[in-house]
Amino acid sequence: MEIIKQEKTKSDIRKTSMKDLNEKELRVVAYTRVSTDHDDQKNSFDSQKRYYTDKIAKNPNWTFADIYCDEGISGTKTYRREGFIKMMKDAINDRFDLVLTKSVSRFARNTVDTLKFVRILKDKNIGVYFEEENINTLDMNGELLLSILSSIAQQESTNLSAHVLLGLKMKVQQGKMIGSTFCYGYDYNKKDKKLYVNSETSKIVKRIF
Repeated sequence: MEIIKQEKTKSDIRKTSMKDLNEKELRVVAYTRVSTDHDDQKNSFDSQKRYYTDKIAKNPNWTFADIYCDEGISGTKTYRREGFIKMMKDAINDRFDLVLTKSVSRFARNTVDTLKFVRILKDKNIGVYFEEENINTLDMNGELLLSILSSIAQQESTNLSAHVLLGLKMKVQQGKMIGSTFCYGYDYNKKDKKLYVNSETSKIVKRIF
């Protein structure tokens, strides 16, 4: 009877809104990710974990199954996201029914990967709910909306990378330091952000060469 009840519950997840999902007995997990390890992002990371832990625990119909996290990892590199990979393995082993995540861009920034993993989960009758976009992937219209939004997220990621590379190229052309401001044999001027030869240490550099 327990097995029959579980199968019925999982099949009923399809074509349901978040309001309906709140009223179903589900094993729920969350996936969180930040792309850098800066202090402000770390605070956001910790806040996301607390938020989803509390959200799942407060719903009397839900069972907290786990929370999967990736810190300081880009969404475009799925193979580097250990938390995400563990979540997919647990999904295949039927350890949860629903994934909560903040947005499409937090889940992945590659359209192909997004749809691929969503379909793997869908085949297992596991839904992903994207809070910002209000998308349930098991809903009939979910995949169409997801395709559009993940394409936008991927383009945003591409544009951001292009802007960063352009900024670095301009700094190089202007003779400005990139990354560390220390370069033996030179002094860094904070005002104009340029390097100037240090008369003393430069002698050692010349001797080395």
